[in-house]
Amino acid sequence: MIAGLLQVRPRAFAAGLASFVPGASRFTNRGSGGTGSARYCYSVWLRHLVRAYESGLLTDPKCVAELGPGDSLGIGLAAVLCGAHRYIALDVKAHANVERNLKVLDELVRLFRDRAAIPDDNEWPLTHPKLSGYGFPSHILTPDRLAASLAESRLDHVRRAIQGKGGPVSVSYRAPWTDAATIDSASVDFLLSQAVLEHVEDLETTYAAMRSWMKPGASMSHSIDFWCHGLTWAWNGHWMVGDLTWHVVRGTRRYLINRQPLSRHLDLLHRNGFETVRVERRRGDTNGGFRPAKSFRTITAEDASTRGAFVQAILPVK
Repeated sequence: MIAGLLQVRPRAFAAGLASFVPGASRFTNRGSGGTGSARYCYSVWLRHLVRAYESGLLTDPKCVAELGPGDSLGIGLAAVLCGAHRYIALDVKAHANVERNLKVLDELVRLFRDRAAIPDDNEWPLTHPKLSGYGFPSHILTPDRLAASLAESRLDHVRRAIQGKGGPVSVSYRAPWTDAATIDSASVDFLLSQAVLEHVEDLETTYAAMRSWMKPGASMSHSIDFWCHGLTWAWNGHWMVGDLTWHVVRGTRRYLINRQPLSRHLDLLHRNGFETVRVERRRGDTNGGFRPAKSFRTITAEDASTRGAFVQAILPVK
């Protein structure tokens, strides 16, 4: 226990303890990670879109769902500006607001109309997935496709959808979402998440819900982090912390990190009938000093060295 405690950064331990104080939850998990930047949202959506094209997945989805949209609905709005008719954002806590989303939308429109290059590692060095090139993907977003999706009449519909006024374009925010019934079954063409699934506590229910939402033949795209998020001294120190100590570190915060390795995600994908198309691991240096806590003694060397991953999968048509 002492060894695990020494792994935890003092600030992380203090924050966990503070969360047990009545009323402290109002001041924890207040931010969501930075999707208020239109350029970031543009970069993330186009990275997933380009990788979908490379993997032979759907690149013109009509219904897109996103887990954990964050400070704005910008990633989903980028999908709508590429032609999606329906975008569904799912989160545990509402972060975005109408004014912010309208501002992000206007900035996204300018980026698409300018056919701006995808913001790369010079601007967003920690953003995944990485691409072999960051030029605007004209082979996917052709002039005819953009002319239709960025037409002024359609943009008016998008703005009305953000304001909750209805119409041929649908933008909806479900927060908090609690079960699969949040979305109609077999209605989603493309589902994505960006550095979100490492924060979801009930992965089993979440993957089962995603299975329910997706149409046969639909695809999913996830960038998942497995590092400690600054809670421990070592990047993989969260796997060296015992359950009792971790209970204090986590405290009563609504979401932190679930400590589940990549193999857990892949197992849940397969158990729910998904077929993985791409699994890319990002490695972290263990420096020979990795000593897992009792709860993680069966963790494989491959999982213990996986700092992050990019995973794409499809729901096969039977």
